[in-house]
Amino acid sequence: MRAVVINGTRDVSVETVADPVLTGPDGAIVQVAASALCGSDLHFYEGEFPVSGLRPGHEVVGTVIETGAEVGRIKVGDRVLVSPVIGCGHCPGCGVGNPIDCVNGGMRVLGGDNRLPGGHAEAVAIPAADAWLMPVPEDISVDHAVLLTDALPTGWTAATRADITPGATVLVIGLGPVGLYALQAAQVLGAGRILAADRVPERLAMAERLGAEPIDGTKGDIVEQVMAATGGRGADAVIEAVGQDATLTAAIYAVRTSRTVSVVGVDANFAFPLAVPLMIIRNVTMRFTTAPVVSTWPALIPLIRYGRLTPVDVFTHRIPLTEAAAGYRTFADRTDGCLKVLFDPTR
Repeated sequence: MRAVVINGTRDVSVETVADPVLTGPDGAIVQVAASALCGSDLHFYEGEFPVSGLRPGHEVVGTVIETGAEVGRIKVGDRVLVSPVIGCGHCPGCGVGNPIDCVNGGMRVLGGDNRLPGGHAEAVAIPAADAWLMPVPEDISVDHAVLLTDALPTGWTAATRADITPGATVLVIGLGPVGLYALQAAQVLGAGRILAADRVPERLAMAERLGAEPIDGTKGDIVEQVMAATGGRGADAVIEAVGQDATLTAAIYAVRTSRTVSVVGVDANFAFPLAVPLMIIRNVTMRFTTAPVVSTWPALIPLIRYGRLTPVDVFTHRIPLTEAAAGYRTFADRTDGCLKVLFDPTR
């Protein structure tokens, strides 16, 4: 089959690799219908986490074509969502859809290392299939299904962990797909006012169309703009969806005293200088989160089905898997108005 391979920094190819095989009697093989590029894939592409021969891709939907003897809930022919984060599937944490709490080896990210090849491919092997696959309801589109595998649950989780109260002023820093969905989630959770910060005009415009007040990072310091907009108090909740030292620092300074910063942006700096004295004096809560994707589906699917949440369309580029190198480059460089890339593995 064909699969995307990251060979080194900004070096992507599509290669013929062996077809996936069952990881064990509890595993399944999924024929990929669509997969998407995520901002966290760029950490490998840009060399922040150096890799060679990595097969990436963790935003995946498809059809089950084979199951192991111990798989009971998932059937061949099921159209499924694939969890991007995977645990043993059998411990108490995994049992409630939270592989981050897996006690048998911890969580793994699909396509995050060579032990678990990812879904930028024609097919993918998934261990503990009953735990990490879910049949897609017929009224959920392919686009929404792909979004439910990471970007939308991560945005939702970012908002739910920000301690948003009805009427609150919420600041979202970073308006990629996750930030935009955090914005929409904050609206569902009752935010009265949303400030949306970024440096890309198209993203600021999209946030404004969704009802947020844009904070343009090219026109001055984000914190100063937030303070001016809030009478010097700061935001009641801050969601950081970028993952850079500067935006993490801005989040800490822009939040109101005794309020919460929720971080889902992945900063590759292990030596980030956290302003501990400032946070203690200001009584700030800061939460860092990997979304427990499976556990968000029971809330998100009904919200979409009944029209309480209509995820904004972020797929600006829909391309064949064979053009993955160009897709990665466009996504990384943010050229051609690129917000998110969807791969078609049949082409």
